[in-house]
Amino acid sequence: MIEQALSADIVERVRASFARQAAMQAIGASILRLAPGEVELTMPYRAELTQQHGFLHAGIVTTLADSACGYAALSTMPLDSDVLSVEFKVNLLRPAAGQRFRALGSVLKSGRTLVVTRGDVWAAQDDQEILIATMLATMIRK
Repeated sequence: MIEQALSADIVERVRASFARQAAMQAIGASILRLAPGEVELTMPYRAELTQQHGFLHAGIVTTLADSACGYAALSTMPLDSDVLSVEFKVNLLRPAAGQRFRALGSVLKSGRTLVVTRGDVWAAQDDQEILIATMLATMIRK
């Protein structure tokens, strides 16, 4: 885990907010990496989070990407801020089949109120990763 070029206050704020997210706890997600305008999350495959064909459910993939985007945006905001999703679009590129999943949220443009982000989700099977979803999301400073 690398936390480069972010102030200790921002790292603490992001980690504290993430720890309060019951949804992230429920799916077993954790923070893999924090950097300015970037957050990487990971989660394991869990059979209780799958759809009828055994793939990770699209709603779970979307949840992971949304949180990665939200925390990427939060990492660029003033300390007295919080973040909420305003809108997003998800392209599900392949079935979510893998042992682990990794989401990278990154800021494309940060304004005073709105932050446009991108989120990509990969599925890992053995030593191979494959891109399974991409998200374009707008976050608002709260």
